[in-house]
Amino acid sequence: MSKISSIRPKVSHKAMIKSTVLVLILVIAFLVRVLPVRWGYYLNEFDPYVQYRQTKYILENGLWGPNGWVSWHDYKSWYPWGTKMSITYYPGLPVLGAVLYTCLSVLGIPLVGSPTLDPLLSDPVYILCVIFPPIMATLACLAIYFLGKDLGGETVGLFAAFFLALDASYISRTALGFYDDESVGVLTLILVCLFFLRSLEKEKPLKISVIYAVAAGLSLGYLCATWGAARYPINMIALFTLCLILIKRYSARLFLSYGILFAIALSIAMNVPRLGSTYIFQTEVLPVYGVFFLLIVSEISRRTQRISRKALYFLVFACLISVFFIFLWYTGLIGSIGTKFLAVLIPSTRFESTIFESVAEHRPSAWGTFYYNWGIGTIFLPVGLYFAIMSATNVGIFVAIFGITAIYFASSMIRITILVSPVISLLWALAIVRLLKPFILFMKEQPEKTKKKFKFRGYISKEASTGVVALMFIFLILTYVVGTDFMLPPSVRQGPRVFTQAYTPTTIAAAGMSVSSAAQDWINALTWMRENLPPSPSRPGEPVYYNGEIINGTVVASWWDYGYWITAIANRTSLADNGSWNMTQIQQIGLMFMSNETEAVKILRKFNVTHVVVFVTFTVSGSSSGYYYPVFVSLGGDNAKWQWMARIPGLNDADFGNLTGYLGYDWHDLNGDGSAFDSSGNPQSGEIFANSRGQNTTLYKLMRYGAEMTTWSYSTITLQYFEEAYFSRTHGSATSGKGYIPLVCVYKVKYPTD
Repeated sequence: MSKISSIRPKVSHKAMIKSTVLVLILVIAFLVRVLPVRWGYYLNEFDPYVQYRQTKYILENGLWGPNGWVSWHDYKSWYPWGTKMSITYYPGLPVLGAVLYTCLSVLGIPLVGSPTLDPLLSDPVYILCVIFPPIMATLACLAIYFLGKDLGGETVGLFAAFFLALDASYISRTALGFYDDESVGVLTLILVCLFFLRSLEKEKPLKISVIYAVAAGLSLGYLCATWGAARYPINMIALFTLCLILIKRYSARLFLSYGILFAIALSIAMNVPRLGSTYIFQTEVLPVYGVFFLLIVSEISRRTQRISRKALYFLVFACLISVFFIFLWYTGLIGSIGTKFLAVLIPSTRFESTIFESVAEHRPSAWGTFYYNWGIGTIFLPVGLYFAIMSATNVGIFVAIFGITAIYFASSMIRITILVSPVISLLWALAIVRLLKPFILFMKEQPEKTKKKFKFRGYISKEASTGVVALMFIFLILTYVVGTDFMLPPSVRQGPRVFTQAYTPTTIAAAGMSVSSAAQDWINALTWMRENLPPSPSRPGEPVYYNGEIINGTVVASWWDYGYWITAIANRTSLADNGSWNMTQIQQIGLMFMSNETEAVKILRKFNVTHVVVFVTFTVSGSSSGYYYPVFVSLGGDNAKWQWMARIPGLNDADFGNLTGYLGYDWHDLNGDGSAFDSSGNPQSGEIFANSRGQNTTLYKLMRYGAEMTTWSYSTITLQYFEEAYFSRTHGSATSGKGYIPLVCVYKVKYPTD
C-alpha cells in the first residue's frame, strides 16, 4: 500500500479548487447552450442547413474524386443554374463534422433521434450537427483559459473562461443547432493566438517553439478553409509583428515563427477551392509580405555590423519587394477586397449593395449594442487595455491590438461582434484581477506588508477592501442575474442577456418569428412539402416520373431567406437561398412578388416554377361591433421584407405604400402628430389610405388571401393564377386574443393556357 501511495500524483488543495472551478465553468458553458432543446432538437437559423447537407454529402461521397464534394454541382438550389458547392462554400466545418462523425461511429457511440419531431431527426448526421456547436464552445472556453493564463495568470484564465462561457454574443453563435462557420471559427482563432504567442516565448527550447509555430500555422490554415473572417487574424498577426519591430522587440524567434506560421497557413489556404491559388495575392494578404520583408531586414541588421553593408542589403531587398508588388499589380494578380470585407473596413461602402444592406446582421453596431451584449464588461474594457499595454509582454501587446481592432470592426457590422467576445473576456478578466488583487491582499495580510508590496502611501482598511470586492461582484450580478436593462421599467425589461439569448427556441421552432415562442408552422409546412409535392428534377430539364406520369418536377419560388430550409428539409428544388450569390435571380424574385399576377407568372414560367411559398405574420383585431379582421405585424414574415423586395430590383418602395411596414397602404399625417396610430395602437381616423399598386402586387394578394382564409374561412381576394396547396393553419382558426400568428402558405401556380 505504501508503494501505491507513493506513485499517486500529489495535487495541492489550491490546484484542486482551480481544476474544479474550471470544470464547473466548462459544464456551465455546455448546459447554457443546450437550453433550446426544450422546444425541440433542431438546427438553428438558416445557414446550418446547407452545412448539414455538405457534411452528409462528404460522408456519402467523399471529399475528392468525380463524385466528391469538390466536384459537387448542386441542382437543388438556384434552379436552373445550380450551385458549384466547392467555390461557394468553405469545406472546413463540414469536413470536421464528417471526421467527428466517423470517429464516433468507429468508437460505437450511437447518435439516435426521433423521426416523429422532424423529418431529419432520424438521421444521425443531423443529430451530430445539432449538438456540435455547444461542444466547440466548451472547448473554446478551455482554450481561452490557457490564453488568459499566459496573459495574467490562472485567475485571469478562469475569469476569461467564465466570461466567454456566458457571453451572450458568443452564445448566439454556438447555441444548440447553430452549425455554422463561427461555431468552430472562434475556437480556431483562439488556438491560433495561443500557439503563435507561445512560439515566441524565449524560455522555451527552439524545438518546442517550432512545434507551436507549426500548430499555429495548421490552425490558421484550417481557419482559412472554414471562415471568411480568417482575414482578420492574418492581418492582426502582421500588425502585431510590425509593432514588435517598431518598438525594437525583434527576435530571431519572431522571424522563425512568423515564417513558419504563414508558410503553412497560406499553403493550405491557396488549396481551398473557394479561395484558389490567387488568394495569396489578395489585397488583404499583401501586408503579410510587407511585414516579412521588414523581418528579413531586421534579421540582416542583427547579423551585420557594418552600416554600409546594412544599407546595401536594405536597398536590394527594397528593390526586390517593389518589383514584386509592381509585377502583381501589372499582371492583375492583386485581387480587390470583397464587398463584405470592404464594408467592415470602410462602413460607408455598404450603401453600394442593396442585398448586403437587406441582411440585418450586416448593419452597423450602435454603441448600445456593446453594453447590451457585455453589460458592465464594457466599462472594464479600457481598464483591461491599460493593464495589457502596461504589462509590456508579447501577450499583453497582442491582446491590446486584438481588442482595439476587434472593437472597430465590430462597430462596422453586428455579425462581427462575435470577434469581440474572446478579447473582451480576456480584457475584462485582466481588469478585474488586477484591480481586485491589492484589495484582496489587504483583506488577507497585515497593512504594512501590503503597503510595501504595492507602494501605497495611505492605509486602506479591510472593511473598505471588502466593499470594493463586493462592488465588483454587484457589477457581475447586474450583468448576469439582474440584466443590463435593470434601469428600464419592469414592463419592458428582458432580464439577463445571457439567458434571453440562450433560453430561446431555434428559428424554425419559433416559426421564423422574432419572438421567443414556439410554433410548428414552418416545420409542418416543410414536412408537408417533403411528403406531398412531386419530386424535383435531378437536373434542369430532366423528366420526373410521379404516380405513373412524366412531369417536370417541383421547383419552389420563395424569398431567398427560406431557400436552405426548402432544399434541406422539404427536399425540393429552390429558386434562391441564403447564399445570395446570384443577384440577378434575386432581383427577378423580388420583381415577381412586387408585380401583378399577369407579370408574375411570366417571370415564374421562365424558371419552370410549380409552387410559390410566402410567409406572413399577423394578429387578429376586432371592433366593438364584434367584427374581426387580420392585421399584418412585422415579426419576420414577408410583410416585413417587401421593401427590400422592391429596392433590390430597383423599384421605389414608396410607390407601393409609404406607411412603414405596411404594403399597400399610404399615410398622410393630416393631424400633424407624427403618427399613423393613436395611443391604443388603432389607425388614426382618415389618415391611412389604400395604395392600389401595392394591393395589386402578387405578394400582397398571396399574404392577404392566406390571412383572411385563416381568419374568416373566406377571402376578399380573388387569385387568378395561384391556388392554395397548403396552409400551415386551418381555415377560420385565427381568432382575436391568440397573439401573433405565423402562417406559411404554399400556392400552386396555374399558368394561363396560352
